[in-house]
Amino acid sequence: MALLYVVTGAGPVGWTVAEQLAGQGHRVRILTRSGSGPAHPLIERLSGDARDAALLREAFAGADAVFHCIHGSSYAAAAWEAELPAAEQAVLEAAAAAGAVVVFPESLYSYSEPDRVMTESGPRQAAGGKRGVRTMLLEAREASAAPTVSVVAGDFFGPRVRMAHGGERVVAPILAGKNVSVIGSASQPHSFTFVPDLAAAMIAAARTPSTWNTVWHAPTGPAVTQRQLTEAFARAAGRPAPKVRVLPGWLLRGAGLVSGDARELAEMLYQFERPFVMDSTLSEAALGIEPTPLDTAAAATVEWWRQQG
Repeated sequence: MALLYVVTGAGPVGWTVAEQLAGQGHRVRILTRSGSGPAHPLIERLSGDARDAALLREAFAGADAVFHCIHGSSYAAAAWEAELPAAEQAVLEAAAAAGAVVVFPESLYSYSEPDRVMTESGPRQAAGGKRGVRTMLLEAREASAAPTVSVVAGDFFGPRVRMAHGGERVVAPILAGKNVSVIGSASQPHSFTFVPDLAAAMIAAARTPSTWNTVWHAPTGPAVTQRQLTEAFARAAGRPAPKVRVLPGWLLRGAGLVSGDARELAEMLYQFERPFVMDSTLSEAALGIEPTPLDTAAAATVEWWRQQG
């Protein structure tokens, strides 16, 4: 039976969720400021602000689930704090009125003991900056009248993922025959999540009430180093592995004294200077989804980039 789903945001996650739902024969309403989103007969594209309560009530009417996939206007704690809580609260209130579960993509930022392998049972009490904003959002979801599910992913890669450590900083240079630059370290293990796997897990969670009101991990393969990820993309592209240059943490922290963008990036250096590993075993069993093998995911990623010209 075809169901109705609402997706807010048409970034890599929201776009992929909408495509997968429509590909399964379901009706989708996708809400963005610009009215963008996949072109598909089953997808209705709406334009508006995700904080507009009246618009949300109309958009959520009859929805079985809402996938809230918007992100901040910039990669900065101040922007996140000013924009994200208000939007989430509006979405949660409208979803509660509609009787719909809300599914969120989530990051590992809130984990307060990231030096050990992160599991769903690990503490999520990080404070300050962007990490503290993510903690605050998780707490608000837990207190919401609407049922919620948060699906945590590592750093994204995959089709439509541009501004990311596994995106244009790596794939584009490889296709152009250039060297690659990474931050922190090229030899520390790091968990990277293939966006289609995250989207599939979010959809599965929406359909499984026993998983609601819980934090789950997106199916994520074994951690790899940034050098190993680069080599996987190079294999997929049929290119020799490029030289990997490392931007050391001390240099990025120094740049942060005068550059706001560098300062926001330096805040997250702990993820790349030391092992930063998540485990998704529990979620894979609960949701029935396994991560896509790295070489398969890398091939799909490279193919999408090639299609962009």
